[in-house]
Amino acid sequence: MKRSTRESADSSRKISRRALLLGGAQIGFGGLLALRMRYLQVDQADEFRLLAEENRINIRLIAPARGEIFDRQGAVIAKNEPSYRLTMVREDAGDVDEVIRRLSALVELDEEELNRALAEMKRSAPFLPVTVADRVSWEAISRVAVNAPALPGITPEVGLSRHYPLGPDFAHVTGYVGPVSDYDLSKMEDPDQLLRIPRFQIGKVGIEAKLEDQLRGKAGAKRVEVNAAGREMRELSRREGQPGTNLQLTLDHRLQSYIQARLGQESAAVVVLDCESGDILASASAPSFDPNLFVRGISVADYKELTENPYRPLANKTVQGLYPPGSTFKMVTALAALDAGVVTPEETVYCPGHIEIANRRFHCWKRAGHGHVDMETSLRESCDVYYYDVAMKVGIDKISAMAEKLGLGQRFDIPMSAVARGRAPTKAWKQETYDQQWLIGDTANAAIGQGFVLASPLQLAVMSARIATGRAVEPRLIKTIDGIEQPIRGGEVLDVDAGLLRAVRKAMYEVSNNRRGTAYRSRIIEDAFRMAGKTGTSQVRNITAAERARGVTRNEDLPWERRDHALFVNFAPYRNPKYAVAVVVEHGGGGSTAAAPIARDVTLQALYDGDPPLEAYPTADRSKVKAQQERLKRERRDVPGNGEDRA
Repeated sequence: MKRSTRESADSSRKISRRALLLGGAQIGFGGLLALRMRYLQVDQADEFRLLAEENRINIRLIAPARGEIFDRQGAVIAKNEPSYRLTMVREDAGDVDEVIRRLSALVELDEEELNRALAEMKRSAPFLPVTVADRVSWEAISRVAVNAPALPGITPEVGLSRHYPLGPDFAHVTGYVGPVSDYDLSKMEDPDQLLRIPRFQIGKVGIEAKLEDQLRGKAGAKRVEVNAAGREMRELSRREGQPGTNLQLTLDHRLQSYIQARLGQESAAVVVLDCESGDILASASAPSFDPNLFVRGISVADYKELTENPYRPLANKTVQGLYPPGSTFKMVTALAALDAGVVTPEETVYCPGHIEIANRRFHCWKRAGHGHVDMETSLRESCDVYYYDVAMKVGIDKISAMAEKLGLGQRFDIPMSAVARGRAPTKAWKQETYDQQWLIGDTANAAIGQGFVLASPLQLAVMSARIATGRAVEPRLIKTIDGIEQPIRGGEVLDVDAGLLRAVRKAMYEVSNNRRGTAYRSRIIEDAFRMAGKTGTSQVRNITAAERARGVTRNEDLPWERRDHALFVNFAPYRNPKYAVAVVVEHGGGGSTAAAPIARDVTLQALYDGDPPLEAYPTADRSKVKAQQERLKRERRDVPGNGEDRA
């Protein structure tokens, strides 16, 4: 049927409107798409570029070089040295067992370490490297490199590891580092991400632990490109970390090495202080151990040997060890009584060999007694009765107050592990600690450094330095940090009459230089270097009345662990004190026989800055000393050229 002209015109208008609407919709949609594409590609380009790069770029930490530790002369005590290791990537190796078999033909593999590595491979992703041999020699690395085609997946690497060149000499002071453990991480609220690097080393004890944050340094970082599986493809950029802080200690490695050799396998401790500055020149605890054993994880056998040794080589006896100071405490009691005015230096006490206090007999070490003794004679011959008597007059609280003035009962602020406070007991202390009243017999025991009184060798050295100088000498262990000198603390004049201190110093001089002095056999002959000192013997067992009646058993007839501790403190030279020394020999017997000879040798070594001439010793001792010096020269440790290194 033929359309009319009008119908055809209406139809054309409708089609045109629809086409226009459809075209407009298409253009609008296309415009929206264009705007969206512009938004994504231009406005949001940086954000999406970052998201894309986060998918293909990883940031990995670079461990910094640990700060090194030096002695006061610049000798290296703890350093970093290159450590060669072999790593394996499991997916590159293919047949792991076959590659290990080939590797073992070229390099001696530690079975325990290898088993640990194989177990780690099973837990880790196949593309992650695992250390199969650590501390490998350069020769072994060369053999592996030459045979690389036959060892797929094996890669030689080099890193830094801690090393202690002087071995046991500084083990108790510097401590040691070791791999981070789960226990280490559990003690930290917000662990540094560095600590999660496999086999990263941190300080475990000693200075290494106490100053860990300074020694560790700051991590560096590298940007590496990885594929979808997380495998590293290439390194894009690197920012090196900040090395740890270098420390210079106040210790002298030559003196420290001499003392460790002199002590040998004794269970003993020696501290040497500079009387002027308070610098700790030596802090030696024996027997010692090799801290290098701990750096990569000590074996069960080695650790068992250390922990089962009755002489406790792992304990730092210089600051952790607390001992009844015995007669070395008598200077404290004397000064307390003199300062309180209850006795004068010239006033005498009669010693018949014992004294009755509160219906109990307190004995002097000399059974027949010393007769009439004044303060100087009582110190020179170590009369116990004199101190029992004056202690009853002055009382325990004033004795303890004087002890604290002289450095006892204090925890000094030095970066060593488990620094002990010691004890200068008071009536209030016993009531609070034991809920018991202080007894008059407690005062008698404390007067001669027994009972509740405890002190460390460091505290005894400080006491000796304070008596010698009349100043509040404070011990210092860190000399410089990154070359910056650290402040000397203390040094204020003691609140003790200078005349009384002179009287006590004169009495200590008599101990070592008067024929009746308890340390006369260990005197120094060289007049300019004569020392003033005090012997001490502290009981570790009770002596019953029955044993005293039949005769006290000699120390040498007792089992080692029941023998008395031997102590000696001194300063020298007497006229111009330069060094203060404290020696404790656990279960050594008598202070005059076991501790005083060691103190005399150490003091001379410090004064002469090396082996002293034989003329400094009594004639009767010279042949023995000469043989001892020759033996110790062979046993002492040193690092050639060490003094050229500076912190």
